[in-house]
Amino acid sequence: MTDPQIRSARPDEAEAVLAFWQESAEGTSISDDVHGVARLVERDPDALILAVADGVIVGSVIAGWDGWRASLYRLAVLPSQRRRGISTALLRAAEERFASLGGRRADAMVLEANETGRRLWAASGYEREERWRRWVKPLNG
Repeated sequence: MTDPQIRSARPDEAEAVLAFWQESAEGTSISDDVHGVARLVERDPDALILAVADGVIVGSVIAGWDGWRASLYRLAVLPSQRRRGISTALLRAAEERFASLGGRRADAMVLEANETGRRLWAASGYEREERWRRWVKPLNG
């Protein structure tokens, strides 16, 4: 497999992104459907960053910027392509995006049970912040 190209996702790649996450990402989200992914890409065309090699998605990260916070979600690499620097390249692209938009700090959502992910974030210079907990409320129905 050739070295991956790092680029923004296209709206027509929503199904391929979902299939990639099914195989490569930990956990699920209420937004894990074609409409949710397409809406993300349409609203902020540069938020979903992909690593693509030979036409196959091998990595992803969502680099969400709301003008206040720089938030990272869904950093994932195809299991067969791990330990090749893909997550590092994706994080570099996300951090460069945030810096160009005026972001001052990036934060990442990481599942507690995802030990591999926790090690990756720590190795990338991110620190767990103990004083915060995420509170959620579904907005459907």
